[in-house]
Amino acid sequence: MPDSDPRARDHFIRHGLRFSQLRLLTALEETGQMSGAAAQLAITQPAASRLMGEMEKLVGAPLYTRHARGVTLTETGQLVAARARAILRQLDDTRDTVIEMTRGTRGLVRIGAVTGPALEIVLPVIRDLRVTYPEIEIAVDVDTSPKLADELLSQELDFYIGRLPDGVDARAFEMQRIGPEPVALIVRLEHPLARRDHITLEDCLIYDWVMQPPGGLQRRTVETYLLENGYRVPKRILGTSSLLLTLAIISDTNAVAPVARSVGEFYAAKAALGGNIRLLDVAPDMAVSPYSLVRRAGDTLTPPAARVFAMVERNLSGLELLQIG
Repeated sequence: MPDSDPRARDHFIRHGLRFSQLRLLTALEETGQMSGAAAQLAITQPAASRLMGEMEKLVGAPLYTRHARGVTLTETGQLVAARARAILRQLDDTRDTVIEMTRGTRGLVRIGAVTGPALEIVLPVIRDLRVTYPEIEIAVDVDTSPKLADELLSQELDFYIGRLPDGVDARAFEMQRIGPEPVALIVRLEHPLARRDHITLEDCLIYDWVMQPPGGLQRRTVETYLLENGYRVPKRILGTSSLLLTLAIISDTNAVAPVARSVGEFYAAKAALGGNIRLLDVAPDMAVSPYSLVRRAGDTLTPPAARVFAMVERNLSGLELLQIG
């Protein structure tokens, strides 16, 4: 009968196999004595013999033979005992896993973040988790706030670090304000501007710029900052939301790109990663609107998600102390 036939599934269970019989069979293999196996299960020897008789009838073959010194499992008995040990071990492992998940030391946690906080906030938490709770699996989605909000509401994320998009029902969210996201201008290490002691935003505007596509929050922020401070918007702009493409263009051309300051600092310090960039000392007050730690309103986080959420909060407290200092 094919395994796919529902009637072939759970045959032994449906016909009365009990976990006490599996335990008894493994104990019988270990001790070689019916009395010793019975003692492990805290039952009488007649009760153990009865359980084994019922199991043999269910299996349809002898599971052990008696001899002067006790009992020996048959070939069939050895096979069933091996499977019984595996089943019991899996149940023990399942119990341990459930305990770990309940305590928040194991499980999958799905985090969303816009680019800057992904490096400044989420990355240090991941480093800590690898040491303190290695059984917690982290999945990080780096994207725009509108996409992260959609994923949070569809329960694809446990929480995210970003902003509340326009047009959403704010009642569906709980937020903890973190702060503004500073923006820096980056160029390649050998850029002409990098060789000058003093530069202005006007000096930057003669070059091509790489920015988010029209409508992106960071792009609107940069364009608004330029206009409000009496500058024109760059004439030549390549629009892309890809950080990888942005870094590649910056590394190989004289283009200028606004990025989250934490991103610029990270890649400027990690030339081995292909950053090959430096930050320009201009517009130190340019910043995107504040972002927050966002979760679903009234939602109860799973134990591992709650643990990671608390670690993010502690990391945020540390950042605030550094900023105050």
